[in-house]
Amino acid sequence: MTETFSALPLDPRELLDSVVSPDAAPTPPSAAIRFFLDQGRQMICWLPVAFGLGAMLYLVLPFEPSVLCVVLVTVLPSLTACVCFCLGWRKLFPRLLGFALLASAIGFGDLAFQARMQPPMPALPTHATILTGRVQSLEILPPRNDDEDDGHRVTLVGAVFETPVDAGMAPLHRTLHVRLRDDDDILPEPGGTIRLRAMLRPPPPPSWPGGRDLQREAWFSGLAGSGYALGPASLSGAPFRRSRLEALRETVVLRAHTALSGQTAAIAATLLAGEAGSIDQRTREAFSASGLSHLLAVAGLHLGLVMAAVIVTVRWGLASIEYVALRWPCRQIAAISGLLAGAGYVMLTGAHLPNLRALGMASIATLAIVTGRRVLSMRSLSIVALLILLVSPVSVVDVSFQMSFAAVMGLIAGYGALREPLLRLRGEGEWYRVVASHCTALVLTSLLAGLATLPVSMAHFGAFQPWFVLANLLAVPLAAVWIMPVGLLALIAMPFHLDGPFLKFMGMGIRIVQTLAERVAAFPVAHQPVPAMPGWGLFLVMLGLCFLCLWRGRICFVGLLPVAVGVASIWLAPKPDILVSADAGLMAVRSQGMLLVGPHSGLERHTLEDWQQALALPVASLPPDCLSGPCRVAVGSRTFLLRVRDPSDGTTLPTAEQCEGVRLFISASPARRGCPDVPSIDRFSVWRDGAYSVFAGHALTIVSDRSWRGNRLWVPPVGWHGMPNLPLAQSE
Repeated sequence: MTETFSALPLDPRELLDSVVSPDAAPTPPSAAIRFFLDQGRQMICWLPVAFGLGAMLYLVLPFEPSVLCVVLVTVLPSLTACVCFCLGWRKLFPRLLGFALLASAIGFGDLAFQARMQPPMPALPTHATILTGRVQSLEILPPRNDDEDDGHRVTLVGAVFETPVDAGMAPLHRTLHVRLRDDDDILPEPGGTIRLRAMLRPPPPPSWPGGRDLQREAWFSGLAGSGYALGPASLSGAPFRRSRLEALRETVVLRAHTALSGQTAAIAATLLAGEAGSIDQRTREAFSASGLSHLLAVAGLHLGLVMAAVIVTVRWGLASIEYVALRWPCRQIAAISGLLAGAGYVMLTGAHLPNLRALGMASIATLAIVTGRRVLSMRSLSIVALLILLVSPVSVVDVSFQMSFAAVMGLIAGYGALREPLLRLRGEGEWYRVVASHCTALVLTSLLAGLATLPVSMAHFGAFQPWFVLANLLAVPLAAVWIMPVGLLALIAMPFHLDGPFLKFMGMGIRIVQTLAERVAAFPVAHQPVPAMPGWGLFLVMLGLCFLCLWRGRICFVGLLPVAVGVASIWLAPKPDILVSADAGLMAVRSQGMLLVGPHSGLERHTLEDWQQALALPVASLPPDCLSGPCRVAVGSRTFLLRVRDPSDGTTLPTAEQCEGVRLFISASPARRGCPDVPSIDRFSVWRDGAYSVFAGHALTIVSDRSWRGNRLWVPPVGWHGMPNLPLAQSE
């Protein structure tokens, strides 16, 4: 009992005062109190969970809370927490309740505050316009077709539009993403100013109610919209000198493409410099189907491999010198060297958010090594998660945040549970036992991280890769002991122009992984599509993973139940029978295991891809009679009237025979009460409320995107095109 109490962040005598009276005989704690006392300091790991729950409460509200509501929801629970601390500080449950209320209230208030602090969405020109802006970054995009070159996209800040309406406007406070023409000879440097003619569009609404909300993501990321250039870009103003880091990144990419060829060079450039734009769609699909797509996204895995290679090398080198090994803190020096190398690698590969999160975790681990504390623990992970959520609380719904922390939680919890068997396997340090233990660790790393992120990947990407374990068991060890260490040697040898042999040797390992990805992707059901997971299902999955990984004792396996229910929600949740796009230009009917789609243009291609991923169904065409006029479609016991194409713009009404027995009239043109006493979805409906989903179950249910998301800051009001770009005040 003493050891259990000593692990608590509280004085155990204070906790005993809550269950033992000084004038009475000692009474053992109740089972409920012991249940929580056995967790010890592990309870602090639930602070970011409570913080995230408060942030999610703000996101799922069907309305935008007023300032007074935000203040009340933030202050009242905080005051309640203070009362719990004041009146029940010596008792366990009031103290736990106080911390939970305080963290949840701060999470809600933090996200509400950040949402209101974002600049408003500007009004973008509806026609082609000439704009001028400063280049924040330049990205390489994969080619659209196999016979095309790589594309480029610039992120512009402080953009201004050269239109009569926007004359004298203040520079935009939000960024713009503009894809340059493929034949554009000018590639602007970050920091320079360019002028081009482009077609812009605001962030699109969700493709279906409950789908990915790009408008919310744009609101919090500071994005105003995106578009594509209609003409060549021209430099405006004095040219900016290229930064040394950007020049170094381009040099690394050039050296990789000089020493290697094809997709092998593209993958090497991605691993060494973070330039993933040259990887074509075929390679991405092969890595995705085999469960190896994380190798193409430079994140925590690559940072960990780089740091591990540097730490092992530095420590081995210091330990080989007797004087140094006996007098210097070799372990701490190696850890700091690995952190510095990891920070340089993060900067070289672009300093993306997943890399920064991994670097934060590595910094805490290095601090633990330097101070003699435990390196990997749930408490250090919870501190990193809490800091990230404090800075960016909307990250709680970000896929990279969920994937990375689910993987690390699974690794820490799994290795903690298997620590004793791994120590027995290592034995007294014989070389064959050391090799076996390292190989087992690599296998466990792939297995634990893959199993922890599998349900999250299914929820966000709509696919199940049953062979991911096999592929990762081979690919991750190759990356750990071959590809990344040799790539690091190539980076070190580049200043001396000796990187060629190292890059070629690195390319041999990459080609093995490429072959592995292609072979595994060719296995039966290697990339099995699954329907979209509802929001409550993903919530149960994450909550179950947290309980499974954060709670001590065998009771933690109870967390498997919500995970199983969340995964089962993919097939248990009702699926829409009819889908209508946000401009009524695309309609689809789910029938007999197929998604029957009406005629559409290339503008609806992304919407159709989202529908196909959400329902995991193959696409076919609607019956031919739907192409010439209104057609009756039977879904279950109900009949619907669809008008997917109408040259008369609604002036030609359906006949009484077509409207007979119809439960819903869906028209791409104005319905104009074509079927009296029958509800309708037409062009005006989607203009007001966005995309629609129709459920033909026991009761006919019609759900619009506006009713699903509610009245939020990032949901444009009906007819709203953005804040006008007012001109600057005239100076005297």
